[in-house]
Amino acid sequence: MHRFDLNEITPRPWKNGGGSTREIACWPQGADMDSFGWRVSIATVAQAGPFSAFPGIDRQIMLLDGDGVQLIGAAAGIHHTLQQQWQPYAFSGDAALECSMLGGSCTDFNVMTRRGQWSAEVLIQGTEVQPGHSTAGLCMVLQGSFLHGDALLHTGQGLLWRDMGDEQTRNTAPLLPHDADSRLVLVSLTQAAR
Repeated sequence: MHRFDLNEITPRPWKNGGGSTREIACWPQGADMDSFGWRVSIATVAQAGPFSAFPGIDRQIMLLDGDGVQLIGAAAGIHHTLQQQWQPYAFSGDAALECSMLGGSCTDFNVMTRRGQWSAEVLIQGTEVQPGHSTAGLCMVLQGSFLHGDALLHTGQGLLWRDMGDEQTRNTAPLLPHDADSRLVLVSLTQAAR
């Protein structure tokens, strides 16, 4: 179980200059874009342009802040307005998408899993959460704060876990909302049976 803070993750600019990405975690650690099993990141979208296609990858995207974007993939039948905060949208990474801005820049939460190897569930929670309940995963505070043992996690801070066993999970403190409007995103990653 590891803590992370978005403020400590350096953004990497996109090659096309349209934004930047902060990678929270990927598996295996250090894997590149062609070899990861799963990847969780935060992207800042600053201008319209193409979304890179990722064949064999299932994607989920969620608006964190800003005006949002329109995602259009005519061949894949995708025409989605990503405008409502904290509403995950799942789509195939095989699709080549065009992204148009609905206003100024925006920040998105992204989860990518390699199809047939991993799957992800993305939920917004405002109640007690037990970290470590899935093979791998993470939770990140979106609003307010959550108490984890003696530590208080604030917006942009969270917990990451990999290869958790039942005994480890039982010994892990739950995350408790500290404020009435506290919210976090919980990503549960499950490895496919072999």
